[in-house]
Amino acid sequence: MPVTTLDPNTALIVIDLQKGIAGMVPEATLTELIAHNRALLRAFRAHGLPVVLVNVDGLAPGRTEGPARAPSFPPEFVELLEELEPQPDDIRVTKRTWGAFASTDLDARLTALGVTQVVVTGVSTSHGVESTARQAYEAGYNVTVAIDAVADMSDEAHRHSIGHLFPRLGETGTTREIVDLLDGSPA
Repeated sequence: MPVTTLDPNTALIVIDLQKGIAGMVPEATLTELIAHNRALLRAFRAHGLPVVLVNVDGLAPGRTEGPARAPSFPPEFVELLEELEPQPDDIRVTKRTWGAFASTDLDARLTALGVTQVVVTGVSTSHGVESTARQAYEAGYNVTVAIDAVADMSDEAHRHSIGHLFPRLGETGTTREIVDLLDGSPA
């Protein structure tokens, strides 16, 4: 279902747009991804709505079939992209799991601000973005995913998340549709 409305107190959550992960996204995709995220950041900030910038520094400690994982990443890996132009009022969250709500105080911080809806963007669609959207939905937030402001290293996983999972967790829309709703224009 396309995005229909935004609650008066909606927060933007930008997932893992950081130096170490950006290098894994094809350059043409990254350029578009940054442009769409910058447009959303400008709009949310202009409307005085909460902006959450999330980076990942390590992974959950559980055993997997994959290769051994580092408990944390090098400092340059976790730095947010300068193009996001972090502001002093932005909420900063460092996570060590795929989703931004698990093992962080994000839910408490958003609840304290009266946030009832989140717009989720970033990388990777099928990992950090999807996990954060699931956790937000399970915590009772209305969820919107900006489908042109997310990217994945796998086209197949990206399409699956957008086409099959996100519509079950909330609504999806383009950056333009979301900005138009924020500005009071018809989407």
